Amino acid sequence: MFQGTGSDVGKSLIVAGLCRAFARRGLRVRPFKPQNMSNNAAVTPDGGEIGRAQALQARASRTPPTVDMNPVLLKPQSETGAQVVVQGRVIGNAQAREYQALKPKLLPAVLESFARIAAEADLVLVEGAGSAAEINLRAGDIANMGFARAAECPVALIGDIDRGGIFAQILGTKAALEPEDAAMIVGFIVNKFRGDASLFEGAMATIAERTGWRALGLLPFFAGATRLPAEDAFSLRAVKARADGLVTIAVPMLARIANFDEFDPLRMEPSVRLVFVHPGEALPLADLIILPGSKATIADLAFCRQQGWHVDLLAHARRGGRVLGICGGYQMLGTNVADPQGIEGPARKAEGLCLLDVETVLTGEKALREVEGERIADGAPFRGYEMHVGRTTGPDCARPFLRFADGRLDGATSENGLIAGAYVHGLFADDRQRAAWLGSLGARSEIAYEATVERTLDELADQCQAHLDLDAMLAAAR
Repeated sequence: MFQGTGSDVGKSLIVAGLCRAFARRGLRVRPFKPQNMSNNAAVTPDGGEIGRAQALQARASRTPPTVDMNPVLLKPQSETGAQVVVQGRVIGNAQAREYQALKPKLLPAVLESFARIAAEADLVLVEGAGSAAEINLRAGDIANMGFARAAECPVALIGDIDRGGIFAQILGTKAALEPEDAAMIVGFIVNKFRGDASLFEGAMATIAERTGWRALGLLPFFAGATRLPAEDAFSLRAVKARADGLVTIAVPMLARIANFDEFDPLRMEPSVRLVFVHPGEALPLADLIILPGSKATIADLAFCRQQGWHVDLLAHARRGGRVLGICGGYQMLGTNVADPQGIEGPARKAEGLCLLDVETVLTGEKALREVEGERIADGAPFRGYEMHVGRTTGPDCARPFLRFADGRLDGATSENGLIAGAYVHGLFADDRQRAAWLGSLGARSEIAYEATVERTLDELADQCQAHLDLDAMLAAAR
């Protein structure tokens, strides 16, 4: 199990790299994360949803993702509340305090999923969540030491030298842990190192001497991480738009933005200047504005208005600009969104942005499926996935945006054809669909996205193999 001294120290990336490295040795490798908190989720072939990071790790392992790889997924809907997904299915919503009481009841499901994963694997690589030393959350823990103790799983601790204070991170973690928890740790990894590694050899020895834990490696900073899907929307704050780019595509950073990794392929295109618009900023002049998915459509509608983005969108539309709404963004483009069952919070109804003549009613049934088909306007093929609640109807649905391979129709288009929306995520990851979009904007696609991800996973595995003691990890695994 790989736990961290904090969030964003590189746990997900290291596990992905090790999954590929061990898979290349011929081992049946499986990733596992007991509890994840993210609105960046993936649909699994077995009809559920898991964190996007575990789907990437499954890909690195060269195996299809399953709901058992991430049995508990929390999808934040507010500052203190989240939707709770267990073994791929929504079981309800919970406030933070309520979830603390719920956690111990979820441990049997977590261990059940782990047993199924372990039964089909030579090696399971487990990812913790947040910090190993969140001692205020230790009671009933299922994400870190609570799971490690229950599953008798040895732990490697990861620290992030790039943020500074690496000695305090690792030594402080040991000091904060109860002795029984600290005894689960068999080694440590220092991640994101820049510079001459020989100058840090003495420091690694000092940490090992003071903790009694084995040094498992000093991992250099991996610049290729930007080519892989991120788990946390906070990573988008560091994304800088390229200064050049033939076309400008703007994406407003909604407070509860979901499935944001679908914009990665656009960000990599040399011809695209992709701008993530942060709160407090105005939407720029753009060739295309994409209203992204949201975990709380009505709340993000209000957030959109608070930022003044609704005014910018209307002005953009009046200038003849193109707008695409994806999932929750599609719902926001309509005349209103109703939540009579209180799916996202209190039962209520809100006026939409009125750029499409459609209306949405949120329902309890969640669509989770992989889909393929074509864009109706030009026949450009696509592969993607649905992950949504709600039903959208109205006059503009008579001009659907997408046609699925099974004949079903999805989405809506305005009369002038410049405003469109659909429920399908992942359109831009399909090279064919992305090329069609860029072509319609006067640019061309220059990358093969899926091949880029595969190449990056191999580069990451090469780095893990060169700088981490994989044999020591195998020896420690029980």
